[in-house]
Amino acid sequence: MPNRLAKETSPYLQQHADNPVDWYPWGDEAFSVARSTGKPVLLSIGYSACHWCHVMAHESFEDDAIAAVMNELFVNIKVDREERPDIDKIYQTAHQLITQRGGGWPLTMFLDGENQRPFFGGTYFPNEARYGMPAFSELLKNIANFYADKRDDVRAQSEKILEVFSRLEPAPAGAGKTLTAAPLTAARETFEKTFDREYGGFGSAPKFPHPSTIDRLLRHWRSTADDPEPDVEALFMAALTLARMAEGGLFDHVGGGFYRYSVDRYWQIPHFEKMLYDNGPLLAIYAQASIATGETLFAATANATADWLLADMRDENGGFYATRDADSEGHEGLYYLWDPDVVRELLGSDYEVFASRFGLDGDANFEGRWHLTVRQPIGDDDAALIDEAKRVLLAERAKRVAPGRDEKQLTAWNALAIRGLAISGSSLERPVLIDAAAAAVNFLQKNLVRNGRLLASYKDGEARFDAYLDDHAFLLDALLELLQARWDTGHLAFAQQIAELLLEHFEDKANGGFWFTANDQEQLIHRPKPLADEAVPSGNGIAAFALQRLGFLLGETRYLDAAERTLRAAWRAIDEYPHGHVSLLAALEEYLEHPEIVVIRGDHDDVGRWRDSALKVYAPRRLVFAIARDEINLPGALADRAPVDGETVAYRCLGTHCEMPVTTWETLAGQLD
Repeated sequence: MPNRLAKETSPYLQQHADNPVDWYPWGDEAFSVARSTGKPVLLSIGYSACHWCHVMAHESFEDDAIAAVMNELFVNIKVDREERPDIDKIYQTAHQLITQRGGGWPLTMFLDGENQRPFFGGTYFPNEARYGMPAFSELLKNIANFYADKRDDVRAQSEKILEVFSRLEPAPAGAGKTLTAAPLTAARETFEKTFDREYGGFGSAPKFPHPSTIDRLLRHWRSTADDPEPDVEALFMAALTLARMAEGGLFDHVGGGFYRYSVDRYWQIPHFEKMLYDNGPLLAIYAQASIATGETLFAATANATADWLLADMRDENGGFYATRDADSEGHEGLYYLWDPDVVRELLGSDYEVFASRFGLDGDANFEGRWHLTVRQPIGDDDAALIDEAKRVLLAERAKRVAPGRDEKQLTAWNALAIRGLAISGSSLERPVLIDAAAAAVNFLQKNLVRNGRLLASYKDGEARFDAYLDDHAFLLDALLELLQARWDTGHLAFAQQIAELLLEHFEDKANGGFWFTANDQEQLIHRPKPLADEAVPSGNGIAAFALQRLGFLLGETRYLDAAERTLRAAWRAIDEYPHGHVSLLAALEEYLEHPEIVVIRGDHDDVGRWRDSALKVYAPRRLVFAIARDEINLPGALADRAPVDGETVAYRCLGTHCEMPVTTWETLAGQLD
């Protein structure tokens, strides 16, 4: 019989609907049972593309004997961390406090059934004793006995954890504290110390893409461009990392898009899951790097990533799906691997060039099969051959059993995709990508806004869960990028709506910064205010960055003040650990050196040409908005950027300082230069 998870919309929860475990979704029913029975809670958190989540499910949750122990001794709750990042953030932090180790997924936590407080935890546990860990069934019995016999100890420990939670947020910098550029320099120096000068990336294996770090280095290089000695080393670190990732096995050379991370130093063998939240930011940074460097590899990588997003991850409703699994037919990466004999038969006389390019003429590199990575350069004469070979292999691969796709649509991750599509659409001169970004915004407006409030997740025609900080912050940032790619006054109004929701429901009015959950959302044991970048950028960093930009665009001081309060709230964290807060560093940079905002008014075609010309140079602190003359009733400071009869006019401001409007492109080009 299916358990309670069969009624859930999450594909991850539905994967566990036929387990013999008596799973509950997170909610009052589960905790009511825990209180009435006196049982502790076993909380299991994962997501559908998680390989080790699948392993633990197969070993333990599908095993009748282990499930019987779980059902007898615990109230069992299953959570999709992509739907409920608020729950995941709390118990990942608790895991780190309890075990003194980093967390991950699957996350296995044991809670006091009376009050949701954690007292023990871990990640993956095997069904039999191995890897230095006990068998899961024995662990369950020991924990249940401890909970029954040592209830006072359980509660004392959970009290200590709550005390630590209460001290996690640093004290804000006072109004008299001057915020400086020192963290920007310190982060740059730290990146250089951990940089792999041969293969790119930072640190040793496993290696993650970290697009926010690459963005910081590009921005840092650009900020020194007018210095007597520009920081070309920062550019080198960014460009080498981008090149090695694009040429390595982290990138899908047949279908496009990036896998989650590389298990080795060389970017050769990935963990094969594909995440929307990785590919949106990577699309943006490759498109920006193509403008900054003129490197055709970066443009080609961005184009292929965008093509994959549109072909494989977009729903008919215009929104984007969450993930592709790593596994197919029970094996990780099987869908993406090749055998040379099969490829030879498919390509015929073109095989030798392709094999040399992607290593099929060498040894197998993944469990007896070949995962494609760039091994040899090609001449211009072979480029068309390689492209055609990829199309042939893609068609053949489509006949295989594809990895599972989690088709829920998350607001925050859609926002990251919208931003990437808007930036790449402008940078690569591909209007179809801007079309896709606009369609995704319209999908969100239509399906994930209810009674003036944003929701977080959409699946099977149903929107669920009050949206979190990341949903609002990422969407505001994405809308500002889309408005530059293509003006839509309705999208500006949506951006203002999101900004107001941030200030009304998420801001810490007393100490600055933004809570992860709204003031009227479910109250958990802790309300975090996350500052550090994790797998996705910091919601506080992106909120401060985007509010600051919108504040300068509209002349709205409330947005500027909220951004400054966020930087002051995070100052101690930024100052002590700058390389862990690069999203906040971008906001700090534009607080110290205000963004350059150019508003162009005139006939539709003319303002578009001026905008496109202004965006041909990599200038990360420059925002350019092309607004046709027939757009009226614009809000705030935009009302003063009026069109001029018969002419195209440009208004250029650096923060709050504005120059005289100009009516020729040559004059504007001189200002921009």
